[in-house]
Amino acid sequence: MQSLSGDGASTSVSARPDETFDPVETIAGDEAGGLLLLCDHARNALPAEYGTLGLPHAELERHIGYDIGVAPLTRLLAERLGVPAVMTTFSRLLIDPNRGEDDPTIVMRISDGALIPDNAYIGEEERQRRIDRYYRPYHETVAATLDRMLATGRVPAIFSIHSFTPVWRGWPRPWHVGVLWDKDPRMPEPLLAALGRDPALIVGDNEPYVGALKNDTMYKHGTSRGLAHALIEVRQDLIGDEAGVAEWAGRLAPILAELNALEALHEVRHFGSRTDKPGR
Repeated sequence: MQSLSGDGASTSVSARPDETFDPVETIAGDEAGGLLLLCDHARNALPAEYGTLGLPHAELERHIGYDIGVAPLTRLLAERLGVPAVMTTFSRLLIDPNRGEDDPTIVMRISDGALIPDNAYIGEEERQRRIDRYYRPYHETVAATLDRMLATGRVPAIFSIHSFTPVWRGWPRPWHVGVLWDKDPRMPEPLLAALGRDPALIVGDNEPYVGALKNDTMYKHGTSRGLAHALIEVRQDLIGDEAGVAEWAGRLAPILAELNALEALHEVRHFGSRTDKPGR
């Protein structure tokens, strides 16, 4: 596993047996700090054996391959806050870690008009192989990190970082940022309030997606464990370069520090789920 310290320096950690492509990147931080950062769609890389899944490389550079801007934003937030982070290293087109294992869209055959040739006729054996080699190691790392954080005596909250396209099917999306959540209001409500204090921002509450997708990452590690959590979506054109990432890290870091001081975020509580609504 590749591991980075909070200042971005690489440290040597042995890879899993028989794997040359590690599906997980971790960033070290204070595990008693009360906050874990997650990044489900951090990169657009693919193991060598998969090539480009039959796509022109330019397609992988689009949002269908990964969430643009989220990896550097996650790294900078982890550094500024001194908290741990867990990130994927593989394209969501290989397998989507923000889906349940039984979700038919866990391996996308068509995404935003692009046919994924090597996914079009994927069989159950190959689907399971991708789950075992890439999807599960990510979620196992998240779970193990949360277990260690809980063992410190301070219940952690989870903050998941995503990005969305400025335009979808010809419709300009007006939001600068959105907060996705299900039934647990402890983190989303104060996060929405804090973002809403900036008059320059249009903030979406469960926009541009609804954060109630059963067995997605937030359900698996937040809802089911009773841990406070929220998923943020930043519009991609706002974090598409270094300056934008720095601006948003500067905006989000003090908000997250403020939220992390709330006692309610560091208690185990179960709120159920409203998973009858469509998620992202």
